[in-house]
Amino acid sequence: MFGLCALLLGLAILPGCGGGSGPGTTGFSSDRLPDRLPASDLAAAPAAAPAAVPSAAPAANYADGRSPTCPQVVAWPNERLHTSYQRGHDGDQNFIVYRGEITKLSRECRFYGGRVVVKYGYAGRVLLGPKGYAGTFTLPVSISATDAYKAQIARDRMSVRVTIPGNQTVGYFSMVREISLPVRAGTRLEDYKIYVALK
Repeated sequence: MFGLCALLLGLAILPGCGGGSGPGTTGFSSDRLPDRLPASDLAAAPAAAPAAVPSAAPAANYADGRSPTCPQVVAWPNERLHTSYQRGHDGDQNFIVYRGEITKLSRECRFYGGRVVVKYGYAGRVLLGPKGYAGTFTLPVSISATDAYKAQIARDRMSVRVTIPGNQTVGYFSMVREISLPVRAGTRLEDYKIYVALK
């Protein structure tokens, strides 16, 4: 688990990790707070794009394959929120049923002979609006990954379910996922990105 569940619990003060649904092998995730492990730069990318052939470099700094650098996990401010309105009142703040938001991110990486395995986590909450009610709500999650040259190398969709009981106005969620990405020769792991959006 690389300690991601503990990291999410510490960041979001959640009762547990999980609470989502979707494919178990290709998920990634999201947000805006500092999400980097202690890092040291790898060799800078060359001016010209290298051939798309996985390389055995950069080497991991730890015996168990852990890498001190890691692809970034990103959620743009306008994509970390998902707002649901009462039918026929889209955009009217007085008719919001609920609003979901991603609030925390964390990730750890391991490097294995030309591929980086990213175990990442995201956490957030759902708040009831003026037209809100107790129940279970589903947030759509869209994920994409890009390499150091901004070319998309993976994409996925999933969802998270959040239950808000009758005596509460907020519910919490968290998710831990893992993804394996090919690393091009001469590129830096931190130049790879995993984007998360609530859409």
